Parts: sequence; C-alpha cells; structure tokens
Amino acid sequence: MDAILVINAGSSSLKFQVFGIADTDLKRHIRGKIDGIGTQPRLLATAGDGSQLIDRTYDAANVRDLPAAIAEARRWLSTLDGFKLRAIGHRVVHGGPDYARPVLIDATVLDRLASYQDLAPLHQPNNLAPIRLAMEINPDVPQVACFDTAFHHGHTEHTDCYALPRDFYDQGIRRYGFHGLSYEYVAERLREVAPQATRVIVAHLGSGASMCALRDGRSIESTMGFTALDGLPMGTRPGQLDPGVVLYLITHKGMSAEKVSDLLYHDAGLKGLSGLSSDMRELLASDDPNAALAVAHFVYRCALNAGMLAAALGGIDAFVFTAGVGENSAPIRARIVEGLRWLGAELDPAANQAGAALISTTKNRVALHIIPTDEELMIARHTLALINKHAA
Repeated sequence: MDAILVINAGSSSLKFQVFGIADTDLKRHIRGKIDGIGTQPRLLATAGDGSQLIDRTYDAANVRDLPAAIAEARRWLSTLDGFKLRAIGHRVVHGGPDYARPVLIDATVLDRLASYQDLAPLHQPNNLAPIRLAMEINPDVPQVACFDTAFHHGHTEHTDCYALPRDFYDQGIRRYGFHGLSYEYVAERLREVAPQATRVIVAHLGSGASMCALRDGRSIESTMGFTALDGLPMGTRPGQLDPGVVLYLITHKGMSAEKVSDLLYHDAGLKGLSGLSSDMRELLASDDPNAALAVAHFVYRCALNAGMLAAALGGIDAFVFTAGVGENSAPIRARIVEGLRWLGAELDPAANQAGAALISTTKNRVALHIIPTDEELMIARHTLALINKHAA
C-alpha cells in the first residue's frame, strides 16, 4: 500500500504517523512516538484501531538525542510489511515571510528554513533534523514542509506590522502567528459541526498555547507574533512581556542575550511563576499557593486575550477549546468560560465535566465547543495534495 509518513519532532520527543493512500483518501494506520529522549526513552505505537503494536523502553545512552530517536523509529518502521513510502510530511514551526503554503523540500528550501532557527529555537532545529536525515537516507522520497505560520498569512498589513520603521517589516520583522496546522484543522471541522458560526475564537491550549480569531474559517488575528514567545503564558514561556523587561535584564542585571533567551524559553511561564511545574495537571493538583497563582494568571490572560480577539471579530458566535489542556481539563475550561460571560458564554457544567463536543447551555448566545485537533492529518493531506500536483 502506498503510504505517507508524517513526522512531528520536538526537543525531547518524536511523533510519527503512517497514513495509507487509497485514491485521494487517507487512512491512519500507525500512530507512534518516542518520548523521554536522553532520559527515559520509550517507543510506543498503536494501530489505526487503537491496538498496541510496540511498547519498548531503551537505555538513555542508546537513544540520547533526536537523530538517534529518528534512526530507531526508522528501524522499527522498516520491519513493517505492506507499506510503500510515497512521501514524508513534516511539521515546521516557522516559515517566515516566504512560505504561505506547504512546499517540497530541497537544499535551497532547507537552507532558507534554517535561517529562521533563531525565531523558533525550541522547535525549528528539531523540525529540520529529521528532514536532513531523510534526505541522506531516502533522497528519492519527496519531503514536504507544512508550516505553523502559513495559515496566518493573508492578515492585513496593519494587523501584522509592529510600530517600528517600515524597513523592519520589509526585513521580515512582523507578527506571524503559530499553531496554524491546528487552527486549519479546527476550521475545517467547524464547517461540519457549526457551519452557522462565522466569528469564532479557537483556543489552542497545551504546553504551547495561543488563540486565534477566525472569520469564515480564515485567520484574521492571533495572540502569537514574531516568535512563539508572545501572547498567552505557556508551560515554560511567559507570553506577552514588556520588551523593557528584556532590556532591564540585560542592562541592569547583567544577563547575556543567551541567558535571557534560556530564561524566556525554558524557565518562564507556568514553570517559572509556580516554581513547581510546567504541567497544568500538576499545578491543579497542588496546594502550593504559587501553583494556584500560575493557574489564575493563565486563566486570566486567556480571558483577557479572548476580549482582544472578540474586538477584532466584532463579536463572536462560538468559542472552541483544543489541544492537550483545552481538550482534557474541565476545570480550566470552566474558569476561562467564567471570564467570557460578558460575551454571552454560559457553560453546561455536566457537559463540560464529561468532555462533550458541545459544552454550552441551550440558551447560550455563544456556542462552546471541544474539538480535538489533528495536526498530523492536516500534514498528510497537504503532503498528498502537493505530491499529486507535481505528479500530474
């Protein structure tokens, strides 16, 4: 069977999925990941029906970094019969000003994407590592880059510019927005579950968190900007921050740019504020007042940013929760909706606790949805469409 491999690589984990191709349709056959890279590596994969295919742990020395994890995943996948790899689709966080849609990868594209590494240091190097390895091992297999920034291209210029001299905008210093593959999937699902909702706020709440304003299924505004540091507080990133804070840390606290970068990407956000954890589950379970402070700050900033996005839309018809926290944390959803009551949002507590698809009351002016995201399916769809286009 012809198949597409989708790879989503992070700093300590590698996610992969295999989709079979039948005419123009895609069927998920394998969902897998290697997490705990360098500490407690574990390869776990399930079939499309949810049955377990493998659950294997490794010594940290044997899977010490991302390239080793990629090699191990490739070894295991090569033992499977019945799949002929037609293409590999990759999630790439930052496409800069150049890439507004998925693109076939060659050496020139790869070099261009590498130039954006400083804009997404947590993600971009790890996104590009499996591409380089695949180019060496399977040079004849087409590879497609799908960008988290692409969905937000098309914003009006006054929306995406900063109040800086025009030359900076022309050099690419502008607001991009991220989590675009997630928002694109949710926008497609909304056409099925709530076609009447034309003004929608989607909250992608996970370790990385952002919100997006959709009008008629298109992004018109996002909480994230030039990098993935902006907007909502996240697991280890601070979200919106006065740039004067950075200047102060450098000029008065003697911190180097490298130390400030490390602080903002690794030691801020929920982790920094709580002094305990970046995991929302741990914070909710803790009786530490600093954990409660971190949760309260997160909820407050979510509601505050929803007001900004509602202003951009001129009102809202629906609000969608997605990603790990958004899909799974009933307490966080309830607290955020409480801050949206002025918009006409009213929660059905029982539906929320059950994690139902619709969690608003029947008299609600604003429909409240939970829509599980599927970035990997979006990548597979884009990859199939692009290789078919080039084969035609």
